[in-house]
Amino acid sequence: MLKNFDKFMSQLKETNQTLDFFCDFEKISQNVEDIKLSLCMLNSLIGASNLRKSVETIWNRDKNAFSVMDILVAVRTRDKKEILDSVGNCVPLESMFTSVDSVMTFLTETGLGDVLQSQKVKDLVDYVFGIETGLDTNARKNRSGHVMENTVANILTNAGIPFRQEVYSREWVAITNVLGDDEKRFDFVVETPSKTYLIEVNFYSGGGSKLNEVARSYSDIAPKINSVEGFEFVWITDGIGWKSAKNKLQEAYGIIPSVYNLTSIQDFIKLVTG
Repeated sequence: MLKNFDKFMSQLKETNQTLDFFCDFEKISQNVEDIKLSLCMLNSLIGASNLRKSVETIWNRDKNAFSVMDILVAVRTRDKKEILDSVGNCVPLESMFTSVDSVMTFLTETGLGDVLQSQKVKDLVDYVFGIETGLDTNARKNRSGHVMENTVANILTNAGIPFRQEVYSREWVAITNVLGDDEKRFDFVVETPSKTYLIEVNFYSGGGSKLNEVARSYSDIAPKINSVEGFEFVWITDGIGWKSAKNKLQEAYGIIPSVYNLTSIQDFIKLVTG
């Protein structure tokens, strides 16, 4: 067991990120498209010799065009950002787009007015595309949770193994009985004529208390699930983050019969297809 565990640890990967992980350009493009008309109107501020007059012209035509100006300083409206005004009061950032005077204050105090007048930005649509790309990097943490699931899904698909995703334990009375009030949602379910595999997958590139909690939790539920005839709990995990929680992982490795990483998952494939 120790030798096998050492081999398991030696196989852990530094990353599971593929090139499509870094930016979701489809989402970025849609975010820009949603406000493109307003941005095109605001483009008239670029190179304006009289900024206030240009603001008034847009305001009289469509004051709603200014409602998208928060993205020009890399802030999303949905974040409900507040700022400190000139007299020390906290006010919503969106309140800066309610009059010509407040828009001018926004342009002046953020420095955006100078940027536009000096034509350091040539086109606000392209400019916002760049901002959206930068903001999208903040969504990587959310995407990283799905990368491992997508990887495993591709492996199963390529092996010709049918599976279901995000399946709740309440689907099986026997599993519900052994888990009690602890309802579980499994990342994957693979059903064969002889056994149903309930699978959890995760990847940790960094350490933290979360790893110990996960190992402890799976060590608890695996024996319960495995006690039900025809069912088996499978844990597919990877990432060098486990090196910081090696002892807890080793403990779980000894309790849970079916623990795989992205290298040894081929053993699971052989088990299911063999």
